[in-house]
Amino acid sequence: MNGFSLSDLEKIVDERSRAAPQESWTAKLVLGGQSKAAKKLGEEAIETVMAAVMNDRDNLTCEAADLLYHLMVVLKIADIPLENVMGELKKRTVQSGLKEKASRQNS
Repeated sequence: MNGFSLSDLEKIVDERSRAAPQESWTAKLVLGGQSKAAKKLGEEAIETVMAAVMNDRDNLTCEAADLLYHLMVVLKIADIPLENVMGELKKRTVQSGLKEKASRQNS
């Protein structure tokens, strides 16, 4: 493990979101609003899927990093802390994925 976490990324996204847009891609995305950031997240998701389907491990690693970064930007704009997402994941891991998914379909 390299000691870098999603919490570290969340802090970096927060800091960079307050920079001047001409100095920070993060600030430019935030200034562009949720629509622009979500579109970019979607593009990265597609690129991640393509790399996975092609079994391109190196590109998959890079695209997964891009995907996580852009997700953090979208969460920042929506004012949803990573802690909330992690809490939701924790709730879902209390039972098997199949049981959890079935319970959501009945809701």
